[in-house]
Amino acid sequence: MQPSKHAIVLHEYEESDSLEDKLADRLHTAGQRAKKRLRENSVLERTRHGIQATHVVGIISVPGATLEILPKIDGEDHAVRKALVHMLAVAHNLRVADTELASVDTQRTDLLELLIALFANRLIVAVRRGLPRRYVGHEEDLPRLRGSLNVVRQWTRFAARPDMLACRFDELSEDTPLNRVFKAAVRALAGVARSAGTVRLLAQLAARLEFVGVSDDPLKERVRLDRTNTAYHDLYGMARMFLSGDRQSTTEGKSLGFSLLFSMPKLFESFVGRCLRRAVLPWRTTLQSTRHSALWDKEEHIFQLQPDIVVKTPTGTIVLDAKWKELKAEERKCGVSQADVYQILNYGQAYNAKRIVLLYPWRQGLEEGINRRWIVVGAEQRLDIATIDVGSPSTVNRMLRQLVYMDDEADAGDQPLRHSGAGVAWRCRKTWFEGAG
Repeated sequence: MQPSKHAIVLHEYEESDSLEDKLADRLHTAGQRAKKRLRENSVLERTRHGIQATHVVGIISVPGATLEILPKIDGEDHAVRKALVHMLAVAHNLRVADTELASVDTQRTDLLELLIALFANRLIVAVRRGLPRRYVGHEEDLPRLRGSLNVVRQWTRFAARPDMLACRFDELSEDTPLNRVFKAAVRALAGVARSAGTVRLLAQLAARLEFVGVSDDPLKERVRLDRTNTAYHDLYGMARMFLSGDRQSTTEGKSLGFSLLFSMPKLFESFVGRCLRRAVLPWRTTLQSTRHSALWDKEEHIFQLQPDIVVKTPTGTIVLDAKWKELKAEERKCGVSQADVYQILNYGQAYNAKRIVLLYPWRQGLEEGINRRWIVVGAEQRLDIATIDVGSPSTVNRMLRQLVYMDDEADAGDQPLRHSGAGVAWRCRKTWFEGAG
């Protein structure tokens, strides 16, 4: 096991003011390196006595300290970690079973160790069945013919050597682009993993990948995913996720720092979009649509619009925008910003939507589902302010399905599903698509 570090756990926008200046500076510098890759204005703020988190979550590991930043989700830290892993799995199109998470002690394991353990356990099981191999072309001079004869080389080099044949043949090899990506990920994680069990698994994986070449740029490897390597598809996604992190090391390979960070607003958008796409099958769902623009300038469209989610239903279009912001149930406007309302109204008009929805994360004091329902002035259009509980992954698809399948209040057969002072949610009528997704 590697030497222990000062472990710090913060939540979004929380401040740590009990750090030595050297550690705070190292963490802030690592955050600055990650800022450009994430295209964020800030990852960590350097305060007078320490550091403050922003809306970027994940892990920053530097010599002497490990900082874990968790999203602002209700619940104990170990439950928040599980919820975050679930969001990452959905956003990166990975499959993580509850049984896999149950096998890891999430109360004593930070997010990075949790993800590394999941990856290492999965990969060791897969490679024990055999590494994926591909036929690779070879040219070799042999005393006996193998494959086909390279006629040009034979007559130019071995015209006077009938005992040697210029052979051209294909051979199954483990040195494939996919395996080079796995080897790069294993090497990167071996320098940052701290759990003795995980370090041992990574060492076993390194031994099994011994004859695989070292890639100069693993993220640019031309990996082909098909039916022959189905068992490795999710593992490839996890490897790329790790390799997209920021890693700094000495020329001897000693780790100086590693960060694996995610923007919560972007993660929430991707998570909601992918969940909704599954929840409302077979309806057509488009993520980050760029079909329409805000203005027309004689010969071209300008100011392109890009709503998070557009759902085409049999009765019309629904436009949804996911906002990783905190609502305030006690306020008449629920804390919804004017800019967000103007933005969704513009989307609704451009896409001729029958409904527009602003979707926020659920917090204590809010109603899960619809919290406010407003009618757009001058248009037969409804704006719903809704929430989903990302801390309860098992209910997300059901709530999103319920939100989209909801009929208008005036439709026959509607009945209240839930009512509180915050708002009303409605039960949709039984239809042929009930239970899809």
